Amino acid sequence: MLAQTGRRTTRLDVRPFTITNEVGRREWNQMLLALEQRIVLADKYPGMLAHDLSDYLFSRSTGHIGSLMTLINRGCQRAVRSGSERLDKDLLDRVKNDEASENARRELEAALEARRLTSRPRSRKAS
Repeated sequence: MLAQTGRRTTRLDVRPFTITNEVGRREWNQMLLALEQRIVLADKYPGMLAHDLSDYLFSRSTGHIGSLMTLINRGCQRAVRSGSERLDKDLLDRVKNDEASENARRELEAALEARRLTSRPRSRKAS
């Protein structure tokens, strides 16, 4: 089984996004802005991911691109099926994500909610 699975995938080492400094926050913001442009939902709007959901998406994905993409893809599917045609916290709270992200999420959420940490760049130049 492992021999077959191992030949179907290529492992790529991609570092997780970080938000502990301005450079990391700008990179996260740029990723969310790029994803926003590719989302096909009737009620999407500028800033839906990069502004309104930035901290939430970081805590749900813990900065890992695979976890982020899974969450957004599943969220878009749910948004279409439900007729809401947009992503928001209420909808995404009903979407399951990978176990590693869900287990690491609590401490990160607490820091973001207490404003000890933010995923948003301080200057809007990068947006």
